[in-house]
Amino acid sequence: MNTLLNHEQLNQQNLKLSNPVHSILRPSLGLILVGFLVAGVLYSAASVSIAQLIFPKQANGSLIELDGRIVGSSLVGQNFVREQYFHGRPSAVSYSVDGMAGSNLAVSNPDLQKQIKERTVQFAQNNHISEQQVPNDMVTASGSGIDPDISPESALLQVKRVAQQRHLSEQQLQDLVQQQIQHAQFGLYGQARVNVLQLNLALDQLSSTPH
Repeated sequence: MNTLLNHEQLNQQNLKLSNPVHSILRPSLGLILVGFLVAGVLYSAASVSIAQLIFPKQANGSLIELDGRIVGSSLVGQNFVREQYFHGRPSAVSYSVDGMAGSNLAVSNPDLQKQIKERTVQFAQNNHISEQQVPNDMVTASGSGIDPDISPESALLQVKRVAQQRHLSEQQLQDLVQQQIQHAQFGLYGQARVNVLQLNLALDQLSSTPH
C-alpha cells in the first residue's frame, strides 16, 4: 500500500514539474536573449570595429572624394554619356544600387540581340571604328548592373573621340589610360581593368592642367 502511495505521489510530483509553462519559457527566453546579444550585437559590433580598423575605406563604401565632396564610389558605375568622357558598361538597372541586377535575358532572346546590335552600332559610330572591333563589355550589361570597370581595350578604343573633344593629343590619353589600368591581383585573380570614374576624374585634372 505504501508502495502504491509512493508511486502516486511520485507521479504527481513529476506532473507538477513538467506542467508549468515557466519551466520551459524561462530557458527559451534566456537562449533567445543570449543569441541576440552574441550574434546580433557583439558579433556585428566586432565586425564593424575590425573592418573600420583594418580596411576603413572599404568598410565605408570605397567612396571617392574630390575637393571635400563625395563624387561616387569606386565600386559603383556611373552613366557617363557626354562625348568628352570615357563611357562605361551598359546597365540594365540604370546603375541603381537599390535594384542591382542583370537583364536576365538569354543569349537567344530577340530583345537582347536587338540591344546588343544597337549598342554595337552606336559605339562603333561614336568612336570611329568598325563594328567588329567593339568589345563585348561595351555592349552587354554586367550581372550586377553597377560594374564600375571596363577592359583596357574598351578604354583605349575611346581615346580618339575623347582626345578630339578635349583638344588633347591621343598619346596623352593613351598614357593616362595606361596609368589607370588595374592588373589582375597577384597576377592571377581577375582581369586587367580600368575604373571609369577614376579615369574620368584623372581626365578632368589633365584637361585643367595647362599644356
